[in-house]
Amino acid sequence: MCRREQRRERYTHMTSHESWNPGKLLELSGSYWQTCTLHAAVKLAVFTHLGPGPMDAVELAKALDAEADAVERLLNALSAMRLLDKRDGLFSNTAASTAYLVKGADQYIGHMILHHHHLLASWGRLDEAVRSGGPVRSRVSFSDPETREAFLMGMFNNAMLTAPKLVESLDLAGRHRLLDLGGGPGTYAIHFCRRNPELTASVFDLPATREFAERVIARFAMQARVDFIAGDFVAEAIPGGYDVVWMSHILHGEGPETCREMIRKAHQALEPEGRIIIHEFILDDDGAGPVFPALFSLNMLLGTPEGRAYREKELRQMLSSEGFHRIERPDFLGPTGSGLLMAAK
Repeated sequence: MCRREQRRERYTHMTSHESWNPGKLLELSGSYWQTCTLHAAVKLAVFTHLGPGPMDAVELAKALDAEADAVERLLNALSAMRLLDKRDGLFSNTAASTAYLVKGADQYIGHMILHHHHLLASWGRLDEAVRSGGPVRSRVSFSDPETREAFLMGMFNNAMLTAPKLVESLDLAGRHRLLDLGGGPGTYAIHFCRRNPELTASVFDLPATREFAERVIARFAMQARVDFIAGDFVAEAIPGGYDVVWMSHILHGEGPETCREMIRKAHQALEPEGRIIIHEFILDDDGAGPVFPALFSLNMLLGTPEGRAYREKELRQMLSSEGFHRIERPDFLGPTGSGLLMAAK
């Protein structure tokens, strides 16, 4: 079995369904009930309030300034979902909710869950987007501060889950300057530098991202090796002199021509034999899988004029047309099916 088939098999196993029947279809159709229950609990900080120890519904309702009977119904549902434990009328976090859903935990993913919550209304209008072929919501990166913060910190949550394994899979020995194009909070730049002592990095992103990026950079005490450059990488020129350009989850927000232009700018920013590394939700060449990239392409339909998930052959063609060679697909599979393409100038 070739590496591509192995990747497909691994991801299919992660997302496979049993044979479809009416019961399974109705279970899928109503699965948003559990989604909304989780979203409400994160918005209300239920897991964080339970962090210090067990509470009953009345006690927690007072802490949340909410109605006790409604709180108990929510807590019972969370217990049925195995996100809380209930014993003798007291509710407490499980090991999983303690690790992932309590604010301040190293592996907290609540920001990403809130980002998903902000997308929920647009997914209810998917039929409209399919009919019109255009978005039904504004771009998250240009949204109100609360929505944008959830998006940026959600990207931080995702990157914190993915980056440690990813940076170990890439050999950047002998590389000295990395450009994290559209890097948001700069999480990948930080992890690349932590993994490679000779490396410094610049995060290039919109001015509104600076505060978040500098906060994260300071959190890891990396100010001496990671800086922030404010700019619009779609509309503006980008600086040069780098031997690595890292492009994580930015191509899917744009149409093919803009993607080619960004890859062209990356080529110009690289020194000879510099390396471009693309991190994306990559579709198979027939476009019919894996599951998450295929669904993510619909998410881009809902929120962008031209964004989409791209097939591997499309990304390879973009790279070769802009002067890159030695294009390869490293054997990496992210938690939600993300993959890498790498090429040399």
